[in-house]
Amino acid sequence: MSTENLTTQAMFIEKYCAIDSNQISFTRQQGSDFAKQVADDFNPLHDIDAKRFCVPGDLLFSIIIAKSGLHKKMTFDFSGMVNDSVELNFPNEITDSVDITDNNGKTYLSVSASGEKTHCPALINALTKAYVDFSGHTFPGILVKLMADNEVMINPARPMIMYQSMSIDLIDINIDSLELKLAETSLTIDGKRGDAWLEFDLISNGKHVGHGKKHMLLSGLRAYEQESIDAMVEQYRQSKLAYQA
Repeated sequence: MSTENLTTQAMFIEKYCAIDSNQISFTRQQGSDFAKQVADDFNPLHDIDAKRFCVPGDLLFSIIIAKSGLHKKMTFDFSGMVNDSVELNFPNEITDSVDITDNNGKTYLSVSASGEKTHCPALINALTKAYVDFSGHTFPGILVKLMADNEVMINPARPMIMYQSMSIDLIDINIDSLELKLAETSLTIDGKRGDAWLEFDLISNGKHVGHGKKHMLLSGLRAYEQESIDAMVEQYRQSKLAYQA
């Protein structure tokens, strides 16, 4: 493991927050920059001036594997929205499971881990970028089609898509490159609530090396209306264009 690779990994994560402490907090600028610059995610909850500002869940995931290492099997269960006033306690090592809590003991994320572990910066960097890019393009790229196929949509006046959990199951961690490919999507509807599952394959140099899935909760579901969906997508597109201008 070269010093150059270690430096590159540290610079990538620490551009968005310092990770050398066990207690980490986030500014609105850091959370928003990560969402827009790394995930290409223009969810209004990640805007600096958002009334209900929320740190991207993918930033928490990125910090955990950068600090604690990447295990063959990992599950991340989100239970609370992190804002810019919260200071979280992150472990340097995970043995079986750990809760990411604030100083009052409130849990925001629960992580379970098993199997062989690696701190290879090249692999962790590749997985972080591949997953975060995939996750950030969930809307509109994947969810719009999934909603259309099931003839439902979220409330355009108050669009609520909550990140529930994510899991990774790697066959091999003795690799230093990784790509992610969408494998399957599904949406289970119960009244106005929908559980969306996005499954993906992990590929290294053309070889299948693992699998994973992301779970999201869609609330306020109603009958699908193309005009309303088009308006939401256009608003999202305009937010992206405004940021890039």
